Amino acid sequence: MYRKLFTSGELGNRLGRQGIWFDRLWVLGLLIAAITIYAINLGNLPLRDWDEGIVAQVARDIWRAPSGSLRWLYPTLADTPYINKPPLVHILIAWAYSVGGVNEWTTRFPGAILTALSVPLLYGIGREIFPQRLPAIFSALIYLTLLPILRHGRLAMLDGTVLCFFLFMVWCLLRSRRNLRYCLGIGIGFGLICLTKGILGLLLGAIALLFLAWDTPRLLTSFYFWIGILIGSFPVALWYIAQILHYRQTFISEGIVGQSLQRIWAPIENHAGPPWYYLLEILKYNWPWLLFLPQSLRLAWENRNLGWAKLVLIWSGVYLLVISVMSTKLPWYVLPIYPALALALGAYLAEVWYWPTTKSYPRAWSLSLALLALIGWGGSIYFGGFSPKPEQDIQVILTSVALTMTLAAVLVARRDLQFIPILFWGTYVSLVLLMTSEHWVWELAEYYPVKPVAEIILKSDIPIGEKIYTSHPNFRPSLNFYSDRQVIPASAINLDLKKYWQSQPAPYLLLDPSSLKNLSLQPMRSLGAAAGWTLITREVDAKRVP
Repeated sequence: MYRKLFTSGELGNRLGRQGIWFDRLWVLGLLIAAITIYAINLGNLPLRDWDEGIVAQVARDIWRAPSGSLRWLYPTLADTPYINKPPLVHILIAWAYSVGGVNEWTTRFPGAILTALSVPLLYGIGREIFPQRLPAIFSALIYLTLLPILRHGRLAMLDGTVLCFFLFMVWCLLRSRRNLRYCLGIGIGFGLICLTKGILGLLLGAIALLFLAWDTPRLLTSFYFWIGILIGSFPVALWYIAQILHYRQTFISEGIVGQSLQRIWAPIENHAGPPWYYLLEILKYNWPWLLFLPQSLRLAWENRNLGWAKLVLIWSGVYLLVISVMSTKLPWYVLPIYPALALALGAYLAEVWYWPTTKSYPRAWSLSLALLALIGWGGSIYFGGFSPKPEQDIQVILTSVALTMTLAAVLVARRDLQFIPILFWGTYVSLVLLMTSEHWVWELAEYYPVKPVAEIILKSDIPIGEKIYTSHPNFRPSLNFYSDRQVIPASAINLDLKKYWQSQPAPYLLLDPSSLKNLSLQPMRSLGAAAGWTLITREVDAKRVP
């Protein structure tokens, strides 16, 4: 019977249909797992300074704008033109505001969902470049459990959205090798990247072209390929033309050169670092998968004649080289390299899965996992009873990490392949616990909490558009968002607070206790105090009021 089925092709058709259903089930499962971990407790913490605070302000300005104002095309930040980045993500957040109101959850939701969609997209890329399903599964699970991707994807930033669009572009590129209709998807993905983060689209597009030149050069001469690129680039060109016509030289000098190109040769806002800055970022936050990275990259190099290895080497090598030589260094610039590393790691772990049972595992694996377990147990004990401020949620997270690493270390020592699913499941559970805690945006602990301070500003009935000057040395965009006012550090504009107080009839100052005492401003009226900060204005003498 089997010979008859094979001869007639019926068996092959059945296996093909079965494989399609397996793929659909994996895509569905990965999507559910990704949405769960990306959306859980998404609005339980205030917005982070800089990226989140600025993105939220721009989106709120778009949401508030009257119909027909074209604010979505020419966005503003506190009534000043915002020409730093294209407004695609800001428009999506504004739409979320129109449905669910202005809050942390709606601010983060669009980017989080798009980043979650990138998980099954990476699985699709794996199915295109690997001859078997297992490397694609492992790659997607590793990508799902990478802390930097998860954290920044949940924040109201642009980088998780860029990952989604780039993975969509790569998936379409790989599919187009067999079906030229997917060339349209390449152009759409490229256009969406450019409408999200501008010049970054050129770098990611160049990586795709280099891969094609090495792996499938015939596609570069395809009429359909270039038509797809032109269709995707057309909205981008229209947007840039609209900005140049509207802002003229200002957009070219500030929007294109100052905020984009200048980052290559000069550090923006003192965000500089050595050439190995991003290697350290990779080393800090990508355990336990970093343990297998050297062997994974070696496997890719040894198989550089295969399509998957070409993609990994071009993708990771070119991107890391470019961002390393750039003068401006920011932690989230390295995010687009992680899908490539996940593909390399997935390929290697799939090879390990088929090792003979008699083959010994590298001793460094069990030692490293044991060390991670000891760190986890030590942290759990410390935060459970020895810390000045016991943190039960941190203790639970570290206990989960310690249990995972302990079990994995034992299984590696016993040459048991089950250490791989243990690492997947344990890491996923530990990250879910972290996302449900108050610590996944740990930068919030660096400065005073903004929401109580914003509350006293809102209650003080300070007129809209009135500026508040503060003794705090840094800008707090999140405070500006929550207070709906512009709170400006006096040191940033070399403002003498005492002279300003004396020269203005109704000044508004936000001062720390030391500045409040040293300045001795009189006559003074306190409008409220919170988190160690006091909002003051001049006391009006009622007898002098006509």
